[in-house]
Amino acid sequence: MAKHPPIEAYDELDSTSAEARRRAEAGETGPVWITAALQTAGRGRRGRAWSTQRGNLAATLLTLTDRPPAEAAQMSFVAALAACDLADACLGPGAARLKWPNDVLVHGRKAVGILVESGARTDGRLWLAVGIGVNLAHAPQDVERPAAAFAEFMSGPPPEPRAALEVLAQAFERWRTAWATQGFAPIASGWSDRATGIGQRCEARLPSRTLTGVAEGLDPDGALRLRLDDGGLERITAGDVFFGES
Repeated sequence: MAKHPPIEAYDELDSTSAEARRRAEAGETGPVWITAALQTAGRGRRGRAWSTQRGNLAATLLTLTDRPPAEAAQMSFVAALAACDLADACLGPGAARLKWPNDVLVHGRKAVGILVESGARTDGRLWLAVGIGVNLAHAPQDVERPAAAFAEFMSGPPPEPRAALEVLAQAFERWRTAWATQGFAPIASGWSDRATGIGQRCEARLPSRTLTGVAEGLDPDGALRLRLDDGGLERITAGDVFFGES
């Protein structure tokens, strides 16, 4: 069984990611998981709010890396695979699928949010705050895309957040070790095995433009290959990708 970093649990925080950032900027290095039963100002990707009610999981791993920023960003794929493992443990194999870059969908609806933030240290390394929010008991209703909670697909109650974090943290450590020792290849393979939308038409909404085409798969660095309608190939490294109604 993978040995994961220690877990610090709080009843309430503004945001586990904000707490990790404060600690990192104060010089703390981790690794440590920070979790809270309630978040009052949770954050998602691209500045979106992320609601965490009691019964859901909100956790952030504070850690360090020697990798350059572009490689460190691959940790979001590690987090997605770990969250997918948690979903499989709760709901059965195949219930969860991954949508680029790190959305975890349960029966087609988003059930997990992932936010990776980083900052430079004076020693040249980066601190990383890997935030993961899991809809265990409740799914938000006022969101851009349909959301789901694990509880909707379970005959019994969903796991308590602390128990779910144990499973998540162990899975994360397994994937992180593979990434650290073998590079991105095993992560890309694991992600592709669980991917949804590959080979399908999609719309990629980038900061300055919107592209449409067919998602062909991952490049070795985690970028999404998008075959455009005119036959050209575009590498998508940041943005939101929409497949049909997903």
